[in-house]
Amino acid sequence: MISRNMIPTVEIPSANKSVSVSASVTTSIAAQKFKPSAQALLKTEPVEIWDTRPNEPAYARLDDSTTQARNVYDQPIDLVALVQEESAQQASRNQSLFINGNPAIGDNPNRNKQHGFYFTADNCIGCHACESACAEKNETPSHLAFRSVGYVEGGSFPDFQRMNISMACNHCDDPVCLKGCPTLAYTKHTEYGAVLQDPDTCFGCGYCTWVCPYNAPQLDPVKGEVSKCNMCVDRLEVGLKPACVSACVGNALDFGVIENVPENRDQAKVSIPGFPDPEISRPNIRFQQKTGLPEEMTRTDDAPIKYHLDKSTGNYKPTLDPKHGHEKYWNIARLSSRENPLALFTLCTQAGIGAFVITFLGSLLGIDVFRALFNSDWFLFAPLFGFGLAAFGLFLSTTHLGKPFRFYRGFNNLRYSPVSREGLGVAIFMVFAALTLLFSTPNNETVSQLMKSIFSLDLSLLRGPLLSAAVSVSGVVSVIGAIGGLYYMIKCYLIPARPFWNHWQTAASFVGTTLSLGSLLMGTIAVVGVLTSSLGSSLQSVFSGFSVCLIAGIGLELIGLYAHAKENISAEHEGAASHYIQTTTFGKTYWLRNVVLVSALAIVLVLSLVDLSGEIGLLLWFVVGAITLMMSLVSRALFYVLVVPTTMPGAFFWRNKGFEQHARDIGLASVVDAGIVADVH
Repeated sequence: MISRNMIPTVEIPSANKSVSVSASVTTSIAAQKFKPSAQALLKTEPVEIWDTRPNEPAYARLDDSTTQARNVYDQPIDLVALVQEESAQQASRNQSLFINGNPAIGDNPNRNKQHGFYFTADNCIGCHACESACAEKNETPSHLAFRSVGYVEGGSFPDFQRMNISMACNHCDDPVCLKGCPTLAYTKHTEYGAVLQDPDTCFGCGYCTWVCPYNAPQLDPVKGEVSKCNMCVDRLEVGLKPACVSACVGNALDFGVIENVPENRDQAKVSIPGFPDPEISRPNIRFQQKTGLPEEMTRTDDAPIKYHLDKSTGNYKPTLDPKHGHEKYWNIARLSSRENPLALFTLCTQAGIGAFVITFLGSLLGIDVFRALFNSDWFLFAPLFGFGLAAFGLFLSTTHLGKPFRFYRGFNNLRYSPVSREGLGVAIFMVFAALTLLFSTPNNETVSQLMKSIFSLDLSLLRGPLLSAAVSVSGVVSVIGAIGGLYYMIKCYLIPARPFWNHWQTAASFVGTTLSLGSLLMGTIAVVGVLTSSLGSSLQSVFSGFSVCLIAGIGLELIGLYAHAKENISAEHEGAASHYIQTTTFGKTYWLRNVVLVSALAIVLVLSLVDLSGEIGLLLWFVVGAITLMMSLVSRALFYVLVVPTTMPGAFFWRNKGFEQHARDIGLASVVDAGIVADVH
């Protein structure tokens, strides 16, 4: 959609709803290099980029007569300096942004310098004029806002204080959204340093909303795509400040070349109470806040977080605010979330990887029970489980996308995105697990007899050293793909903006699930093989062999959970809030999960040490299998519902998860103006 204030000539895929900008320059996060794109220039006659008024007020105009050379992060403010090739530098200085297809080049003399917002907290009166101006210009629906105003409060009557915070995208030096996006929907431009996003390239995975510490990218569950603040580059091209800045009635918002302190201001801080660690992405926003604040500032939204003054640094750190009491609940129904497809994807994929890798590597290591399984007709279940469960998991993950039929775009950003690399690793595992299944089929007596009796095909003729080598090679490559896929699956969740996930317990949980579910699957197949006398091994050897993997898996998860809880009890980040929620809102479910896992570990230890090859052993094996599977589902559901991101504070109604849930419960969400939509993806 194009704003009524624009005069477009050609409409191209939009970077957001009202400003469409070509991906003319992208940034290499690792080396911070800018490269011109190979996109063809549109052959259109230029018209005015923005319809300026003849009496445009002075406060709406950019005024950066002098600028600094480097910013507070010691990065050059002239972004063309980051372009390596001299010819590319010259081209970058005179490159069109193609706003709404318009090839005109703006006359802003500082268009290749990093710009940013300046927020004076002392001046903000919380009128929300900036929100309204942004929404009007970008024509955003009521449930989205590229700029929002939240606040924190502190003190007690009569010395009670509120600090308002107006926040949008900060167009960071190190944009983690760009680095994480698997579809390459993000571009950082040498023009103004704007980080722009193309909803038409986006397939709605929402990963950028996870990694951004400021909740800047907005996932629209209705359209199934992300959009965000575009820095109003169309206005910048003609020397005007963004719409939100021009609308600010309290002179709290300003804008210009970064590190330029506005008139009558004397601070340029990189942080403010409620603002996440700027080192996560090095945002281009500066603050002034000189009014004294209480040592503790609380949020008015539902998040159990407050901010405590660290007197040694003068900065406010997030700590736990137990505003909901300490009573424990079950809340089984609330374990279900919009992330259910991802929970099932991770569990299914890890189970399939475990089933194949444990069996294949165990046979290569010469362990008797695994070697017997590899040489039997039952081995086919290992690559079959591996391929089938991974394929089912990937199918589930695509249902999580806003635009599922664009799933193939998930491989666009293999250079940086762990999501793209995870998908590639799982795909390699699947392909070579399928090849292992194919190459193993002629060695399977049961399948060979069926093929011979039904189709008169004698697969035994294919047997030989070459076929055995093919099984080994495909199996090894499949294991390598599995390790890579699992590694990047873990990396996907090690996000500084989500401290509850950003802990080695995530790796312990994922690897533990791989070991426990994989060994349970193939251990059960081995048990069936023993009972049918088609596997040259005993029940006790099966229990002993697979119990080692089960003990390792369950034990690893329990150790990770203990260390995680111990660290988060007193953590100075949002992980403390997550731990508080899991011990109160889900307290009874949490403790039941822990007790059951410890019990399962004890049963497996008995199976591995005591000869229980009769009915008691079988009963214990299946009991362990059932409760381990059930607790894996509970653990993974808790993993997703407990995370509290490092987002900016909301208000009592807007950006308040508690109010959103209340509105859905009482039917208020059906009122369009409430700005709440169904919790879908």
